[in-house]
Amino acid sequence: MTPGETDALDWLFARQRFGVHPGLGRVRALLSRLNDPQQHFQAVLVGGTNGKGSVSKVLSSMLAASDLDGSGRRVALFTSPHLTRFSERFVVDGQELPEEVVQQALARVRPYAEATEASFFEVVTALGCLLFAEAGVEWAVMEVGLGGRLDATNALDPVLSVITGIGLDHTAILGGTLPLIAAEKAGILRPGRLSITGVQPALLPILDAAGADLWALGREATVQTSPLGWDGHQVQTDSPAGKLAFQTPLLGQHGATNAALAALAAQRLGVSPQAIRAGAARARWPGRLERLPWRGGQVLLDGAHNQGGARALREALRELGAGQVPFVFGVAQDKDAPAMLRELRGAMSSLILTRATLSPRAASPAELARLPGLEGLPVQVADTPAEALALLPGGGLSVVCGSLYLIGEVRPLLLGEIDEGRERWQ
Repeated sequence: MTPGETDALDWLFARQRFGVHPGLGRVRALLSRLNDPQQHFQAVLVGGTNGKGSVSKVLSSMLAASDLDGSGRRVALFTSPHLTRFSERFVVDGQELPEEVVQQALARVRPYAEATEASFFEVVTALGCLLFAEAGVEWAVMEVGLGGRLDATNALDPVLSVITGIGLDHTAILGGTLPLIAAEKAGILRPGRLSITGVQPALLPILDAAGADLWALGREATVQTSPLGWDGHQVQTDSPAGKLAFQTPLLGQHGATNAALAALAAQRLGVSPQAIRAGAARARWPGRLERLPWRGGQVLLDGAHNQGGARALREALRELGAGQVPFVFGVAQDKDAPAMLRELRGAMSSLILTRATLSPRAASPAELARLPGLEGLPVQVADTPAEALALLPGGGLSVVCGSLYLIGEVRPLLLGEIDEGRERWQ
């Protein structure tokens, strides 16, 4: 790695402090200066309040297993944020691109990004497109960053779009009601193009207005799931593409539903049932209901970063028969922490409040401890994730949840890895 490449990564992370600036003008200008790499592959956009990363991961796995014509198509996956390493955001054929390849490409993108005044996420999106084009991929599954209509990923022209579900999150940017948020997320749909959604029925007219060829769970498609304990779920879907049965290792009812959305999308793209089953069986999503060993027991990591995610985590623990267990919790300042803790309170035997030390957005654990609703629950405060883990009792099951930035700092501690040690905003 040359000094210029290292400087480019430092430069990029410093751009996080400029915040989020919705709009497509800058990213389109940047892509144009890079000779429009996004035109060299077929893109799928995956948006929604929760579950978009899981759907993206499973769908990319199904496409990678695809035997559409036996040609061995290359498939890319773009996700955000990363947990431990920046290069996690760029995956080709199931493998994270080498860090040096990512940094070399970023050094080439930097002067054009500076000229167009592109934001952090706009640079990352354009970088992903460049990396994927140069890797010769034919498909790229792109997780939407924030909202949809004005998100940088929407500068691409998707052959299929997925909107997982709609909840109240990022309301300061997307609007304070579910219909307003749905309208923003519907911006990734294209008239006449294939699309899949799992949104609640009351919001479907907003998505239908986009004129896409839309299949919705509960309308054109149905899903039935059977829990298999810690082994995941058996899933059955029924749609105009036919009936399909497969198994997914994803935990929780929401995990099974996300796998079903991915399978329906894969069917619409012509992926065979055999490839869908193979791709579903091998798709795992780190930091989302992921169990790792710790001090003679196990820690369940989950990036439940809003009220909907907290509710899904609580229901998954109930489905797994976990009972009340010790929790470690930390969240960003702009999240509804009281609502999240209300959702999780009944699953807690004790609570350790901490923060992601690398995230300036993290809420103070001491302030979280003063929130109402924690009366009668043993509560401790830890200044760092490492201190929080040290406070957990040995043996049995514990849960670490909240901010994905927190999960990104806890996970390498459990695995004995080293994180990149950079400030995390986006």
